[in-house]
Amino acid sequence: MITSASNSRIRNIQQLNTKGKARREQGLFVAEGLKMFQEAPREQIAEVYVSESFADEHGDNLRGLPWEMVEDRLFTSICDTKTPQGILCLLRRFSYKAEDILGGDSPCVLLLEDIQDPGNLGTIFRAGEGAGISGIWLSKGCVDVYNPKTIRSTMGSVYRVPFVYGESLEEAAGMLRERGIPLYAAHLKGTAFYDQEDYASGCAFLIGNEGNGLTPEAAALADRYIRIPMEGRLESLNAGVAASLLAYEAYRQRRHKKTLQDGRKLLE
Repeated sequence: MITSASNSRIRNIQQLNTKGKARREQGLFVAEGLKMFQEAPREQIAEVYVSESFADEHGDNLRGLPWEMVEDRLFTSICDTKTPQGILCLLRRFSYKAEDILGGDSPCVLLLEDIQDPGNLGTIFRAGEGAGISGIWLSKGCVDVYNPKTIRSTMGSVYRVPFVYGESLEEAAGMLRERGIPLYAAHLKGTAFYDQEDYASGCAFLIGNEGNGLTPEAAALADRYIRIPMEGRLESLNAGVAASLLAYEAYRQRRHKKTLQDGRKLLE
């Protein structure tokens, strides 16, 4: 059992929690909590740490993986949460290519420009998984996916939704254009409402920064502008809400298309 705050592994976990550079250099990130541990791909798990009290009560939940016990008072110091659940793991960072996101039939892709709030990014991952998106392309100015707050807010979706930090949104737009996938941007200049376009054959949506929206350069990459209708005096929605709305409209259309196709097969 680890009992010293000067233990090298304790110090390393603290570094991984607070410094993106350490996460990049080591190729590791921290995931806290029983759910995040249980849903983690086993091949990605590098190390597991549990508090002394967790080991006493829930030792059977450790799936036969080797683990290290940490004294209760010390375990709190390696957690990003105020009320730790008593288990965390170090996982190897994921490695995806653009083709993992843009390939396949009728992909639905989210392109994010400079999203800064970890909670917003986590919401986008969760909603994206629920809506069956193909993946997420992030600009270099986006918050670190492996930030502990982002990881926690994804509620496990980070394990299952492919993502890349691209060199530029222009690169992504070019790859989409080569594949004949239209790129949409929710924009005040949009003339059509978001539910009046056809997303069933593939689509991509540009989502801008929480405070400033899309830059003119990013907005110019869109093939079409669309509008999300709103009552009252609002001009825009939270980035996570807007991304969720668009992704689920694309999902609704794909489900409808599949239902029609299945119906035709039954009639043949």
